[in-house]
Amino acid sequence: VQLQASGGGLVQSGDSLRLSCIVSPRTRSTYRMGWFRQAPEQEREFVGAIRWLGGNTEYANSVKGRAVISRDNSKNTVYLQMNSLTPEDTAVYYCAAAPQNSPYTYKYWGQGTKVTVSS
Repeated sequence: VQLQASGGGLVQSGDSLRLSCIVSPRTRSTYRMGWFRQAPEQEREFVGAIRWLGGNTEYANSVKGRAVISRDNSKNTVYLQMNSLTPEDTAVYYCAAAPQNSPYTYKYWGQGTKVTVSS
């Protein structure tokens, strides 16, 4: 399984950004897709997750109301839309996949895409 994240970059405070994660292949091993982020000198933080089947989502309190996770099953792609970005959102963002038999244990990880928010 390979996860390819993209879409990061340098944006200004208040801007929006959409990250993408292409999953290959999409199987029972990639049942639930999560987004995480890691800011410099900080631990990795859960951002949110979505299931391919049904599209059920959940979000961390730190991004709730500003983040929208969606998926396009036909493209095997998951998206993370982040709005009203602040410098505190600066981090490397990772997508990850969890299997159906353990949907909260992320087994596969993408390489990360860096988001920098300037004030």
